[in-house]
Amino acid sequence: MPPGVVIIGTGQAGFQAAASLRTEGYQETITLIGEESHIPYQRPPLSKGFPLGTQDVDAIELRPRAFYRDHRIELITSAKAVAIERAEKQVKLASGARLPYRTLVLAVGARNRKLLVRGAELDGVLYLRSLEEAVVVRDRLKDAREIVVIGGGFIGLEIAAAAATLGKSVTVLEALPRLMSRVVAPAISEFFCNLHTSHGVKVVCGCAVSEIAGSGGKVQGVSLKDGTTSPADLVIVGVGVVPNVELAQGAGLRVANGVAVGENLRTEDENVFAIGDCAEHPCIFAGSRVRLESVQNAADQGQFVAAAIVGRLAAYNALPWFWTDQFEIKLQMAGISHGHDRTAIRGSTKDKKLSVFYFKGNQLLAIDSINRPLDHIVGRRVIAGRVPLTPEQAADESVDLKKLELAFRQQSGSSIH
Repeated sequence: MPPGVVIIGTGQAGFQAAASLRTEGYQETITLIGEESHIPYQRPPLSKGFPLGTQDVDAIELRPRAFYRDHRIELITSAKAVAIERAEKQVKLASGARLPYRTLVLAVGARNRKLLVRGAELDGVLYLRSLEEAVVVRDRLKDAREIVVIGGGFIGLEIAAAAATLGKSVTVLEALPRLMSRVVAPAISEFFCNLHTSHGVKVVCGCAVSEIAGSGGKVQGVSLKDGTTSPADLVIVGVGVVPNVELAQGAGLRVANGVAVGENLRTEDENVFAIGDCAEHPCIFAGSRVRLESVQNAADQGQFVAAAIVGRLAAYNALPWFWTDQFEIKLQMAGISHGHDRTAIRGSTKDKKLSVFYFKGNQLLAIDSINRPLDHIVGRRVIAGRVPLTPEQAADESVDLKKLELAFRQQSGSSIH
């Protein structure tokens, strides 16, 4: 096949890059390569609706198989890229086949961080990132009675909520002093801890796993360094991910906390881009280089790189935003809160509707909203547009944030979307 764009990775970022190239009018060959046997699918439902049985495999496909044929996207599944031969501008597959490229997009994502304790290999110790893993988790949940979730981040808490909704006995073990502590304020952590305990989930923070206990090759519990053991016939581990940098590293590309790219998402090789969970990029909203694990970032970067390939080079400056659904509660997050020195709270935990605003001085860095979607939408516009807002205004319910943001736009003549 003639060289065109080769995209390695069939997750959200890779799919979006391929689809957006056609939307941009790109007419050359597009090849999309993935290690999984499934056509591209959404990951968020894997820890939400999928284990509950409210969403099936067909429902989470990003597009039906016919989409790829109709848009002339060569989709190659169950294929592993083992080397990038930059001098020849080709990708070598494990099968021995070589695919030529004019432009290469690395959308290789990340993999589960493994729990390195005795007993981690026992039957009944599961991870959740891929559809194949999600099918196993869903099926094993049906007969399990006592579930231990190791990790109090988004994935761990989402699967804990799903298991509790199914009527299982659930314990969440978190090594840090509070839930989701790397990304949310104490008020949000406390809210979600109370939410889970109100649904019967036992939450233990500040604990260290010493080993997975078992008998006959099957898991029986999780032992902590304080000597206590939580009984379990199913353990689900969610202790973060590791970016897949080996392919880039083997090709001599620079890696750090991910594949290193510049403001236009290019590596130091002008013919190679990296996007999504695997890419470390400069972020104006963080004031530093970051690697983001979110659907929004993956989709935005996929669209951005497609535009860059057809000649519209620019600096990637999309505002990061995230969400999580746990039980009946939706948490929406916008911006990067790292480096904040003040917070302001609007709403109350009693009403299960509150927003936490993160400031550095009088500059709003980020906002977390629980069941306050308007705060989230306006907050994104305030952060992206650098709209002046004080912590006192943020905390004052009588201040109409939407009117304040609109007045600033009209005064400055800016257009924020």
